[in-house]
Amino acid sequence: MRLLVIEDNRQLVANLFDYFESRGHVLDVAPDGVTGLHLAATHAYDALILDWMLPRMEGPEVLRRLRADHGSEVPVIMLTARDELPDKIAGFRAGADDYLTKPFALPELEVRLEALMVRAHGRNPRKLLEVADLKLDLATLEAHRDGKALHLYPACRKLLEVLMRASPGAVTRQQLEFALWGDEPPDGDLLRSHVYELRRSVDGPFQQKLIHTLPRVGYRLGVSAADSADETA
Repeated sequence: MRLLVIEDNRQLVANLFDYFESRGHVLDVAPDGVTGLHLAATHAYDALILDWMLPRMEGPEVLRRLRADHGSEVPVIMLTARDELPDKIAGFRAGADDYLTKPFALPELEVRLEALMVRAHGRNPRKLLEVADLKLDLATLEAHRDGKALHLYPACRKLLEVLMRASPGAVTRQQLEFALWGDEPPDGDLLRSHVYELRRSVDGPFQQKLIHTLPRVGYRLGVSAADSADETA
């Protein structure tokens, strides 16, 4: 799963990252409601973990705006120390799909998120990512483009998964570095080397390029506007 954690408690965020990343999930974090709303509205996530009490904008308001203003149907589980029935009702009426009171066990949160995925995507959640003629099978970890097998190092495969999940949206350099190394990226620009290797495999043998550099931002995977115009011309 690609998850967005909107939470200002640094220790809780660290615990969530340690647990979920060790289980193979990809996480982004927003420390306040305004940032969280922006990320949730402009990026593709499988689910949101949303705290109630947040700086700048509280969780229920983030959720109301996400649903009403942006039409997002992303599954959301709210985390809060509020355990009274009126609070739970307010959370669900704001648009939450589930509600978990603090303190909680991380395995329970994971199981609840998996249940949300089942309800959102059915009993057989998507295991095949597809962008244009590029495919990544999450079950076998095999990648193909135009029917041809791509040979990818583990780091390149992880980058490809993150880029494909976000497509056609942008992924920042910081997000990619975190996906590979967490909070301790290596010295030097090792990310650039991995992206270069990924490009050699994904784009090198093909005329249409799918990996695009966004100066001062990061990267995007998808068909460019110019390519789309050529196809429809």
